[in-house]
Amino acid sequence: MELTFIGTGSAMPTGTRFQTGLLLEAGEETLLIDCGSGVLHGLARTDSGYEGVDTLLLTHHHLDHVSDLLVLLKARWLAGETELTIAGPDGTEQLVRELLAVHEYMQDRITFTFYEFEPMDEYELDGFSIQTHLTRHSMPCLAYRITHPSSENSLVFSGDTEAFEELITFADGASILVHDCSFPDSLDVSNHPTPSQLGRVLAQTDATIGDLYLTHLYPHTEGRHEEMLSSLSTHYDGEVSIAADGQTISL
Repeated sequence: MELTFIGTGSAMPTGTRFQTGLLLEAGEETLLIDCGSGVLHGLARTDSGYEGVDTLLLTHHHLDHVSDLLVLLKARWLAGETELTIAGPDGTEQLVRELLAVHEYMQDRITFTFYEFEPMDEYELDGFSIQTHLTRHSMPCLAYRITHPSSENSLVFSGDTEAFEELITFADGASILVHDCSFPDSLDVSNHPTPSQLGRVLAQTDATIGDLYLTHLYPHTEGRHEEMLSSLSTHYDGEVSIAADGQTISL
């Protein structure tokens, strides 16, 4: 498998980071996780392109995770791609149908296959095996553990969440954990962790994790990445990096 960070930003643009989007590729099979603003442009820079994305997996329905969904649909339709599988938490099909309802000319252009996932369950989705875990956020949100027969390694993506031990335990044995770390320590926040909060929770569990990548970065983190990594490392001694748009990692 290969993981490409399409967007590592948040609801507040930085000018250098698109909103949330991760692309997983395993041979001919592709999986796009979340589709925030700018993700369509990011996909156009990859070899797969937006034409190559047949399956979209949503963590939750906040705007910065779904705002490029309609433009993705139109771009794919114009490119001759008229089918798309969309999976996510409860309400995903209703969300897509209601978004499309405001654009009459897009009605019946795309044939959809929908799946709505429950927390703490396991699913098969177009060649990928997916386990789900409920996060701690301001709306229902799912974290995902994803594997593929082509690789012995697994990816865990936290979605948007506070840091808590059960989620880190969910990531035990993963080769890559991509975790929300939206703000530096100087901000008192909820629904997202700071580096110290995340580091303390990582240190409190017995989970073994490969590489940790921090994502969902607000403008408040600009120019403070080394400070954030240093803060996290006072609690956790594993490999930690700040994710960057366009970065590709092999699993």
